[in-house]
Amino acid sequence: MSSALYEERNRRLLDQVALKETDRIPFVFGTRFWAAKLAGISFEEQMYDADKSAAALEQVLLWLEPDGYIPSLYVYGPTLDALDYRLFKWPGHGTDPNATFQYLDKELMPATEYEEYLSDPTGYYFRKYLPRVAGAFEGLARMPDFPSLSEWRFIGNMRALADPALRESLRRMLEVGERAELAAQQTIGFVKRMNGLGFPSVGGGFCKAPYDHVTDFLRGSKGGMLDMLRNKDKLLATIERVGDLLLHGVVDETRAGGTPYVFIPLHWGLDGFMSPRNFNTFYWPGLRKIMMHLIGHDLIPVVFWEGNCSSRLEHIGDIPRCKAVYWFEQTDLVRAKEILGDTVCLRGNVPTSLLCTGTPEEVDQYCKTLITKVGKGGGFILDGAASIPDEARPENVMAMAKSVQKYAG
Repeated sequence: MSSALYEERNRRLLDQVALKETDRIPFVFGTRFWAAKLAGISFEEQMYDADKSAAALEQVLLWLEPDGYIPSLYVYGPTLDALDYRLFKWPGHGTDPNATFQYLDKELMPATEYEEYLSDPTGYYFRKYLPRVAGAFEGLARMPDFPSLSEWRFIGNMRALADPALRESLRRMLEVGERAELAAQQTIGFVKRMNGLGFPSVGGGFCKAPYDHVTDFLRGSKGGMLDMLRNKDKLLATIERVGDLLLHGVVDETRAGGTPYVFIPLHWGLDGFMSPRNFNTFYWPGLRKIMMHLIGHDLIPVVFWEGNCSSRLEHIGDIPRCKAVYWFEQTDLVRAKEILGDTVCLRGNVPTSLLCTGTPEEVDQYCKTLITKVGKGGGFILDGAASIPDEARPENVMAMAKSVQKYAG
């Protein structure tokens, strides 16, 4: 029975991606720490205790019975500790034990280092970038510049491996690897268990828009925005290089996870961050390249358009039909359906504010509108505007889950 239920739910989701009508609109569940809150454990406990995290998420899935879910156990607390990671704060480690992640906007690559990055991204990462990212990587600044070494100079420069700082970083990296592998195996085990209970994962692979990677992890928001004016050629060259590097391993990793979906969260291509002209110059070409590569390997990009992207709707339909999911947070889905409904499956977008402060009746009516208008003819998956917020009222989330049983698209 569970196997049949798994296949039924999985097929319902895939048919909606293919813009086909199904017996009803599917509902998918994802969150950060709402399951922990419902189970009465702290957000910090979720990140450090895999058994509690898995039990909390399983409880939610059995209660809501979604068609798919994101296996967000977030059990990487021990890995982050071993790394001495510096790019965000997390529950109990920089934020309150019951407060979510806080990403830190930093300039980790000055504009003066563009050429060094472009010349040798791997060497730059080892000797410059990674030591700025985490304490465990500090000794990598002593790593030999291997491509520059030849003959006996290659042999002689192996003395770098005797450097105490480099040896300490290598030792710490082994510990990090063990903790990361444990967290991965715990998540894999959970997914297999949920498969057996009839719940398909809509997680899978992960990738980024190249401009977002440059701005999030190299130049910072200020640097990324200024570079569109001050360092246009170098920024474009880096976007092109990053676009190739980001795809390394994504296809194999996604297939190994057993799902066709590749999640791509978008950050800096919003209406408020760049003009339509800059979007079409710096953002869309790199993102489209990523999507086309994944589609070419029979994977499904799930592109999360965070914030308001209304001005982008006329520009982002230039992809093959029935091959991707566009998950919109604040953009009007009815208008998105009119413009993109013949091209991509839409996902979303029950507002965070409504789930946190509304009534079950208000949530039900909002979902009814989405299901009957956006879901008409197929090509829609019901979800929160940005998944389920940690502060959402349980009765509102249940009203959302039940709405797909009540209304036809």
